[in-house]
Amino acid sequence: MDELPGQGHIGVIGGSGLYSFLDDVEQHLVTTPYGEPSGPIAMGTLESTDGAKRVAFVPRHGLNHQFPPHGINYRANLWALRSLGVTRVFGPSACGSLRASIAPGDVVVCDQFVDQTHGRAGTFFDGPVVNHVSIADPCCPQMAATVIAAARAQGMPVHERGTVVVIPGPRFATRAESATYRTLGYDIINMTQCPEVALARELGLCYSSIALVTDYDSGVDDRPEIGAVNQADVFAVFAANVDRLRRVLRDAIAGLDARTCNCAAATNGILP
Repeated sequence: MDELPGQGHIGVIGGSGLYSFLDDVEQHLVTTPYGEPSGPIAMGTLESTDGAKRVAFVPRHGLNHQFPPHGINYRANLWALRSLGVTRVFGPSACGSLRASIAPGDVVVCDQFVDQTHGRAGTFFDGPVVNHVSIADPCCPQMAATVIAAARAQGMPVHERGTVVVIPGPRFATRAESATYRTLGYDIINMTQCPEVALARELGLCYSSIALVTDYDSGVDDRPEIGAVNQADVFAVFAANVDRLRRVLRDAIAGLDARTCNCAAATNGILP
């Protein structure tokens, strides 16, 4: 049995447009029991008021965006980060809004998810070790607080909580699917949050999402001028906001202090 990690390096699993997050990095090629991660792990340093923080970055979709959501090796990405001493992980990503009140350009700091994916390797506990990890509250409240403060400081509209429904992709949702998700009370829609957040919990890592809204998914019922999402619009909105999102991420990392949460306790003291 491995020991639970204490405060250590910060991990970032970056989505589209965040591949150049760090400067003066060291590239680490990491091989894991679950295969290769999405790319080399870039290790760099960010200065903060309480000292320098070591940050490890992995490009979620690969350096050339070659891995679709269902083709990402989520287990290898998380395992590689932990092997380099990471104990807390930020997961910035693009998402669609299911609410008229959550607009493109907003940031949502999710506190809940609903997993609608299928066929993805979603656990490290395939046997013979079995561990039922608690994930009622999947995201780290301490990390979320730093994201909220950082987004406000950058002048980005921020929603302090929200439920993300994670779909398989790579296609977008139909109007009927989107309407169903709205009826069920979900706030945003994404393709990559699961099993990423659950795997982080199994490894005893803290995790926080930073969801940048890029579209209204299938549109807004009472606003016919807002059309359904398409790939070009998603990339355009993300590109227009990526510099601010980088600054939010940097400020959130700098704002982290000694870990005071109970995320790691959910592993029952058992790590894969």
